[in-house]
Amino acid sequence: MPKQGMTQTQTVETLSFDDAGLANQLFGAQNGNLDIIAERSGTSIDTCGNAVTVSGENAIAVETVLRLLTQLYGLLKAGHPLYARDVTHAYSMLEREPATELRKVFREAVFVVSPRKTVTAKTLSQRDYVDALRDNDMVFAVGPAGTGKTYLAVATALALLQARRVKRIILTRPAVEAGEKLGFLPGDLVEKVNPYLRPLYDALHDMLDFQKVTDMLETGVIEIAPLAFMRGRTLNDAFIILDEAQNTTPEQMKMFLTRLGFGSRAVITGDVTQIDLPTSGRGDALSRSGLVQAMRILDGVKGIRIIRFHEADVIRHPLVGRIVQAYERHESVKNNHT
Repeated sequence: MPKQGMTQTQTVETLSFDDAGLANQLFGAQNGNLDIIAERSGTSIDTCGNAVTVSGENAIAVETVLRLLTQLYGLLKAGHPLYARDVTHAYSMLEREPATELRKVFREAVFVVSPRKTVTAKTLSQRDYVDALRDNDMVFAVGPAGTGKTYLAVATALALLQARRVKRIILTRPAVEAGEKLGFLPGDLVEKVNPYLRPLYDALHDMLDFQKVTDMLETGVIEIAPLAFMRGRTLNDAFIILDEAQNTTPEQMKMFLTRLGFGSRAVITGDVTQIDLPTSGRGDALSRSGLVQAMRILDGVKGIRIIRFHEADVIRHPLVGRIVQAYERHESVKNNHT
């Protein structure tokens, strides 16, 4: 049980754990996990055997750290592995929503890659997204890169394919030219557009071995194709993912949305701050995007969910987060001197 004491300026609390081995896992190598938590929370964390003492001027931050450590220890006791990135994301979730039950977020698998690797939601928004993918025939997922929009959609598609709730997976994205004309690239049409589809292949290869992906592509169980290949088709019993949808025109988006057949569901992902559509001198980028128009028209339609991710949902290596913060400080200092 926590023991509480007060100084003039600080809140100090101590938390003890009953299993030395699990406590060491919780603390991390050379107390690395505790260092991450201390940095994020602005508290000081000291250890003595199986106990930790948390102190800080912000009582709410100290309470959040205690709640985090208690819940993470519970996950370890339940057999859930603990990684540094989980510690970071867990603290962010509890900071935003103190009543969060981490067990519900981290324990439920989206797709089991192997006995040693399972795809799970890492943030509350990701959990909401996965639930939406399972419960709706059409989902729009909009937000910055690195929030897991495409990756979790692919994982959910593979899980539904494995459960025989769909018969095939179709992955597509618009091939928007950026600096190079397709006609000048080497190879036939498929070879020309393959670079645009590379992120979809990467997600598949991260979850399935190379030969398995090759076999599924050859048999048509998985199809990866540019958006233009969808025209004139009706797609039944399929899980369809349209990636980088911010680069569709309104006409392309309408064409795609009307391809949905019986027993199928569609996921449309994109980042409306990264529109690469060619300029025509008429209207701004948002007005040219089929994704922006579709979300405006279809908002509130039964059977369609729109999930909006934010910067806090970006899954980064901890070092990347520190690099971003350093650049933000640099920009702030530079702006203050101009």
